[in-house]
Amino acid sequence: MNEPSEQPDAGRRHEAIDISDFVYAATGDRVRRLTMPDGSHWFPAVDVCRRLGHTNPHKALSDHVPEGHREILETLTGGYGLSVPAGREWRRDLNVISLRGLVLLVNACTKPACAPFKQWVAEVIETVQREGSYSLDEAPVQPTGPGAPVAYVMPQQVVDAIVRLEAHNLRVDEELAAAQRESVALHKEMVATQRAMLATQQAVVRAVERIADRLDVLAPDHPVPPTRALADRPTTESVLADWRQRLSVTEDVWTVAVVIAPVLVEEGELRQPLDAIAARTGLPARRVNECLRMLRKHACIRSRGAAEDGAPVYVLDRSS
Repeated sequence: MNEPSEQPDAGRRHEAIDISDFVYAATGDRVRRLTMPDGSHWFPAVDVCRRLGHTNPHKALSDHVPEGHREILETLTGGYGLSVPAGREWRRDLNVISLRGLVLLVNACTKPACAPFKQWVAEVIETVQREGSYSLDEAPVQPTGPGAPVAYVMPQQVVDAIVRLEAHNLRVDEELAAAQRESVALHKEMVATQRAMLATQQAVVRAVERIADRLDVLAPDHPVPPTRALADRPTTESVLADWRQRLSVTEDVWTVAVVIAPVLVEEGELRQPLDAIAARTGLPARRVNECLRMLRKHACIRSRGAAEDGAPVYVLDRSS
């Protein structure tokens, strides 16, 4: 069994206005189409409704397209003795509409982009009412050869609609390309920032390890208990050395420890919001809070409530 031809139509009869240009000017899109042996064109209703902004295709068809201009694909093709086109997009139960049905949906559309086409349709009707007919101007250059069809000039409103649509599509393509370039550049910048943060954290860990190694060298045979070393006048180095013995070394915890230890030693307490510590460490505020909880759990710091601005207050835990 034969199938109806899909666009483009090879060898179809001559039309005054190319059907692809006509539909493009009407809908602003290259809508799929089937052309029957008698030259009639049919379009998937869902494609047309989506392009025109009709959110409920079933209601749009019921309200604006008479039954004679809407059909089920299998019923339509069967009426011509044809089979349904191959491909999943051409379902047997697909609703299709004729060219007149498409124009009726365009006329029911309120999108500004449809206004030029609707104005041209109104002009055609007015001309027919006034003069009894509507005809296109013949093109100044006609095709040659025996049996060559007459070429017509496309209506200016249709030409303007196509030109405007092509310009719009070009702008959209340019904006999409620019957005993609910006996204790629931003991704590269984020990767570079993350690498720099990781390098900084690794450098901090290595610095802490060197400090601890120097402390071990100073008193290898007579290690001083951490609580006694901090009893009189703790230093940042002694605090970090004490914490090193209490904790299992992890990169995130030590990153937070190196930031807060000098503040605890010099000011006697820590009154910084989690976001402030997060900004200095490059860690999320949630992770900073987990690291502080780990330090409290191992008796490195203890809580003294909260400041007036709601920031938690911590001091050195010298109970052990």
